Amino acid sequence: MADTLDLSADPVDLTAALVDVRSVSGEEAELADLVERSLREQAPHLEIARSGNAVLARTNLGRPQRVVFAGHLDTVPINDNWPSRREDGVLHGCGTVDMKGGDAVMLSLAAGVTEPRHDLTFVFYDCEEVEATRNGLGRVERDLPDWLTGDLAVVCEPSNAVVEAGCQGTMRVEVRASGARAHTARGWMGVNAVHKLGAALRTLEDYEARVVDIDGCTYREGMQAVRISGGVAGNVVPDEAVLTVNHRFAPDRSVADAEAHLREVFAGYDVTVTDSSGGALPGLSAPAARELVEAAGGTPVAKLGWTDVARFAALGMPAVNFGPGDPTLAHTQQENVPVEEIGRCLDVVRRFVS
Repeated sequence: MADTLDLSADPVDLTAALVDVRSVSGEEAELADLVERSLREQAPHLEIARSGNAVLARTNLGRPQRVVFAGHLDTVPINDNWPSRREDGVLHGCGTVDMKGGDAVMLSLAAGVTEPRHDLTFVFYDCEEVEATRNGLGRVERDLPDWLTGDLAVVCEPSNAVVEAGCQGTMRVEVRASGARAHTARGWMGVNAVHKLGAALRTLEDYEARVVDIDGCTYREGMQAVRISGGVAGNVVPDEAVLTVNHRFAPDRSVADAEAHLREVFAGYDVTVTDSSGGALPGLSAPAARELVEAAGGTPVAKLGWTDVARFAALGMPAVNFGPGDPTLAHTQQENVPVEEIGRCLDVVRRFVS
């Protein structure tokens, strides 16, 4: 492996070089070291800092606005799709979509634009693909909070090179039913907790999810059973059963609103929240966001899913997703990105900041 990346290279070649350095969540040190060395040697106009396996870089030009670009360095586990390969204008390999194409765009921008019209911050962070408590952005927020301040955050997650505004919130709950054990030969002497979840499952089957328009972006909510458990033996009436439900909600609902809604939907059951993350409003009215939309062309769409734009929204910053690649290919063995999309995203962000 080379000691540094060539940050002036074609962004497709840079993407391939990033992909070819393994960086499964928790194993980002080698790639973080490489990114840090490359920026220190080839981008002397930037202030650079390190937080664990996150690399931070920024301009300090006294511009009236600051834009924060963020991208995670980690990938999901490799699945016979590494190293990278290029065929017929498409780059294949683990991380091409999620999200080393976006990281390459950020690195090219960081090194190549020395006099931007906005001050720029670049955050390359670790452990996005695992539990939220390990996410490198949380550590940066705790230890170096001034590095996450600005007027707009652009998370370069895959978005088909279209501005995806805001994101949905997500909440998981356990819906619990209680019964009484008995031998199945004398089932009438017990109360079957699994059977008592039947009404909850019918509720989910008949549930009509909201479709919400916010700033011209359509957010489709959803509520799905994702797991069911109960029973202790093949000849015992279950005395407890648990249904796990995942609710994806539009960003006009708060976490508290979502919880209240779930408790209403499953009234009569014991409901426990096990995980939740708030969404992010589109934020398209922010001046810098409007400039990015203009540079990108087309019509912004809602982000159906949760991304770290929500972390920036919680800090009071409008935030959008913009990066190369089809998000439906993320985490799949077939992960790939059209090479022209990487170049297009770089052209857009260059116009935006120049």
